[in-house]
Amino acid sequence: MGRVSSAVVPDHPWLLPGSLVPARASRRTPRDWFVDSLLFLVALLWVLVAHEDAVSRDPEFALNVGPDWLIGVDLLAGLLATVALWLRRRWPVGLAVATAPLTFFSVTAGAALLIVLFTVLVHRPLPLGLTLVGWNVVTSLPYIALRPDPAMPLWAAMAWTVLFLGIVLAWALFVRARRQLVLSLRDRAERAEAEQQLRLEQARHLERGRIAREMHDVLAHRISLLSLHAGALEFRPDAPPEEVARAAGVIRASAHAALQDLREVIGVLRAEVSTEATPERPQPTLGDVPALVAESRDAGVRVSVVDEVTEPAEVPAAIGRSAYRIVQEGLTNARKHAPGAVVTVRLAGGPGDGLAVEIRNPWPVGGPVTAIPGTGTGLVGVAERVTLAGGRLDHGRDADGDFRLTAWLPWVVAS
Repeated sequence: MGRVSSAVVPDHPWLLPGSLVPARASRRTPRDWFVDSLLFLVALLWVLVAHEDAVSRDPEFALNVGPDWLIGVDLLAGLLATVALWLRRRWPVGLAVATAPLTFFSVTAGAALLIVLFTVLVHRPLPLGLTLVGWNVVTSLPYIALRPDPAMPLWAAMAWTVLFLGIVLAWALFVRARRQLVLSLRDRAERAEAEQQLRLEQARHLERGRIAREMHDVLAHRISLLSLHAGALEFRPDAPPEEVARAAGVIRASAHAALQDLREVIGVLRAEVSTEATPERPQPTLGDVPALVAESRDAGVRVSVVDEVTEPAEVPAAIGRSAYRIVQEGLTNARKHAPGAVVTVRLAGGPGDGLAVEIRNPWPVGGPVTAIPGTGTGLVGVAERVTLAGGRLDHGRDADGDFRLTAWLPWVVAS
């Protein structure tokens, strides 16, 4: 039987066989020492009793020992087989092969031979153990011929031998099945634990990816604002000192906030498994869209808002957060690719009808525009967010020549 390697040690390993304690797979446990010592004493006691009966030749109790010269040989064989029992855990098959000839004649080795047979049946492949049982059955014929029992016919002696070997076989198979069940249950428990750890690790990676996407949206928004204010200072060096100071203050605040967000996302992506979860900042909702629009207006973006949402306080948090991120991405794209254009944000919908979000701005015309660099993955992230929410997303140039980003998100009414 194979052993399952594991770092988990039972509460009381000294009560278990060494094969069931992976940490001590190559050593005897205190329970093994007790069992081996007990079996050694039983086998030794049988050697002494059998030899004493053979020497006494009591006609009522004495065993049929055969020729006189066999008494001394049998005693030596029994003692050697008994001492060799200490090797049965390491080399059970080799010990069974070495003691196999004793089944032809030895009485004193009988207990040791049965212990070896039991060990092979429990710990080694079953066909090998059954072969050894068959060997004992076959060799019982010459044994009975060498040591005949006048009070018992041959068939009766064979029947008793087969019955006794059957009892040993049944007991060994019961112990074998029980140990295999224990190992199987342990293996299933270890696999379940490993799968649970894998699921937890996957959940961590998914959560880190989600937070990273959130931070991408936030950083893109803040850096675009910072770039817009810096561009205003660059193209208007003659602006009044108050306006320059105000723009510089916005740049400083935006840069500080962007660095703080960047520090947080790097900390999330580098974080190892910890026992304490880091508290996450409050997530934006649909009610935070006016503040987002005000922030863009402060940066000089002309934004028009059409709010047609009924019961906005009832918008689910996840849907509101997705709508906020869609508006944020739309405003960021407008600042990047259509600076100076009027951006129209429209929100509409209600419970059961879904939430519609639309960001529209004229297609940029005229001379070349110094675009704010970006990764180009903002719309990809928005599309993924909308898909996960079970909604629809569309973006591109419409028939009027405007760039339009529209999304529909399901708004399920709680029953």
